[in-house]
Amino acid sequence: MQLNTLLNYALSLKGVEETFPFDKTTLVLKVGGKMFLLVDIDDASTVNLKCDPEKAIELRETYSGILPGYHMNKKHWNTVALDGDVDDQLIFDLVKHSYQLVIQSLPKKLKDEFAN
Repeated sequence: MQLNTLLNYALSLKGVEETFPFDKTTLVLKVGGKMFLLVDIDDASTVNLKCDPEKAIELRETYSGILPGYHMNKKHWNTVALDGDVDDQLIFDLVKHSYQLVIQSLPKKLKDEFAN
């Protein structure tokens, strides 16, 4: 998957903001002020995405291109290779899953904003 394709999809989700809180090359996408996607824009071979812990284990056992999150809490984050055995549709699904996990963790007032 191309970086532009990934970012166009992620940025189309409601309330997503682009930030560079760590350095000039690590793009962090947030919703409700919380991270759901990280990617190095200079080396966009992988993306870090939040994931339900049980689903994360299942995905890692199924796909060689899905590993525990690099520099992240490995229970809740996966690193997904954009040029590996993970097809584009699954990457889109994992981006949406990550986004929804963050939405679910927001206070009710913020959750309601994203529901409408």
